[in-house]
Amino acid sequence: MRLGVDTGGTFTDFVLADRDRLTILKIPSTPDNPARAFLEGVRRLNAEAADIVHGSTVATNALLERKGARVAFVTTAGFGDLLEIGRQTRPKLYDLFPTRPTPLVPPQLRFEVPERVDYRGEVLEALTPEAVEALAERIRASEAESVAVCLLFSFLNPEHEQAIGRRLAAEEGLTHISLSSEVLPEYREYERASTTAVNAYVSPLLDRYLAGLEAGLGRPIRMMQSNGGSVSSSALRKLGVRTILSGPAGGVTGAFYLARLAGFDQVITLDMGGTSTDVCLCPGYLPFTVEAELAGCALRVPMVDIQTVGAGGGSIARPDPGGALLVGPESAGAVPGPACYGLGGTEPTVTDANLVLGRIHPDYFVGGEVRIYPDLAFKAVAKLARKLGTSEVAAARGVVRVANSNMARAIRRVSVERGYDPRRFTLVAFGGAGPLHACELAAELAIPRVLIPPYPGVVSAFGLLVGDVTKDYSRTWLRPSAQVTDADLAAEFGPLRERALAEMAREGFEADRVRLELMLDMRYVGQSYELTVPYEPGRFAASLEAFHAQHKRRYGHSHPELPTEVVNLRLRAVGEVEPPPLPAVAAGGPDPSGAVIGEQVFDGERQLTGKLYLRSRLLAGNRLSGPALVLQADSTVFIPAGWVGLVDNWGNLILTAG
Repeated sequence: MRLGVDTGGTFTDFVLADRDRLTILKIPSTPDNPARAFLEGVRRLNAEAADIVHGSTVATNALLERKGARVAFVTTAGFGDLLEIGRQTRPKLYDLFPTRPTPLVPPQLRFEVPERVDYRGEVLEALTPEAVEALAERIRASEAESVAVCLLFSFLNPEHEQAIGRRLAAEEGLTHISLSSEVLPEYREYERASTTAVNAYVSPLLDRYLAGLEAGLGRPIRMMQSNGGSVSSSALRKLGVRTILSGPAGGVTGAFYLARLAGFDQVITLDMGGTSTDVCLCPGYLPFTVEAELAGCALRVPMVDIQTVGAGGGSIARPDPGGALLVGPESAGAVPGPACYGLGGTEPTVTDANLVLGRIHPDYFVGGEVRIYPDLAFKAVAKLARKLGTSEVAAARGVVRVANSNMARAIRRVSVERGYDPRRFTLVAFGGAGPLHACELAAELAIPRVLIPPYPGVVSAFGLLVGDVTKDYSRTWLRPSAQVTDADLAAEFGPLRERALAEMAREGFEADRVRLELMLDMRYVGQSYELTVPYEPGRFAASLEAFHAQHKRRYGHSHPELPTEVVNLRLRAVGEVEPPPLPAVAAGGPDPSGAVIGEQVFDGERQLTGKLYLRSRLLAGNRLSGPALVLQADSTVFIPAGWVGLVDNWGNLILTAG
């Protein structure tokens, strides 16, 4: 047995693969202790003996909510304010009253040491044992729980960082020590410092969480990383920063896998959960990035290129001071949750609006296992309607429209703004709320079709079972391309290759089962940003051509006549995992009447009457017409008027505008 467990802000999802059968389960998350919902689901599925892969929001929430460890930051003398100064980038250029996120490390926890290494890695000022001892005493007095060490040019010469790390490891009370030369051995001191600080901030919480889980299970598990691959939990105890996008990465991995099975490899994934929506454009492959920002903190670790917007089922709707309707980013979460949950929430949310519009059937919410209260949803939306001076149905429609607009902007950012035409893609909608909004979003962006997987509410958990075991490595190697030879690259990649094979062996993959992917970060001389291109041993010239072509596609111009340089070397080690078999869907004709369980009026004032279908009864070849609701245990699909659906051989529901 193999079990994927994805902990979200509202629900914790489980997919159990046992031979040729999939069993799914959704239970409310327990934000006060996420392990409680995890262990409860394992118990209910009798999956104590299963191989478990976990996608967690522990690190993400610690960063977003600023509830991480008490961190001390150590750097070269004169650079103590590095985290606060950051970059000159202004995300809101015309904001007259900008506010900057509070740094993870306050001034009293920033420590400087007298030492200096130059840009060639040569020591200009040695770090003395006396300076290290004095630093240890100051950190001891600060009562810090975790330490981030980032010295200038340590990616070229890590000796000073290693000396500090060895001394601090002997200090009682310090649970984690993060060295930038180990977390991110790349140049750009601010990004390296920020990534190391985030790692020190979230790793103690992740470590304690995993310790509790494994104590409850009696054995270790695997965890999904932000790069869409999983590794043993022990490998992430001190590298929590690599799990910042753990859950969303599993969603993209699972959605892309299912879409390719159905014959679509040009897809945009839409993962709408209870708190946020994640979108990703996959142009025939999973896109990766090493540059991201979350909660005002720069992150430079390999991750699936996902855009997140604060629009989920639990997003709260309210008028702004000028009377305009806002939806999110504040969320009601799992507790108290939307008003219709009956757990004390009184603010109207997107889920409440969908319930008022007849797009959620109260008897089939989460398969009927979670009771919801339509009267409380109407009461909350009515309060909003009075503030807006309109009817309950009009207010609910407005909430859905604004939420859709927020998600459409995120899709445009990953498509139109990067030179991709969304009309050439398929929208793969999943998450508990994604199938409710997918068709209207597709219509707004002229996306020709929508694909709803068989179990849309648990695609992220399914993706945990699909993702390979993956490890990423990198190091800075600044060289003009004219001076680079394939022999040089073979020698420089050698240590990364040896380290990767050794660590993959500890994951259970011997060298003959490991695929090594080599990559180069390249740029034109004088540029301050890079593009990552593949490198095939012995073919550096092909990487040069790929760089020019990618620059042309990304920025609209390229200059093969100009000199280029290699900035970073990257290596990804992949141990392929056999995906779980998908159960076959019985064949049937176009008539879906065997799945009809009733009728319902949609959108109130419009008086549109549509059918209610039970997805478990749909057969391959069935054709559905909107308006309609397709009900299932993990989600609800809303098919608007004018849209038609086809069930394919894999059980996917493929929707197009009629």
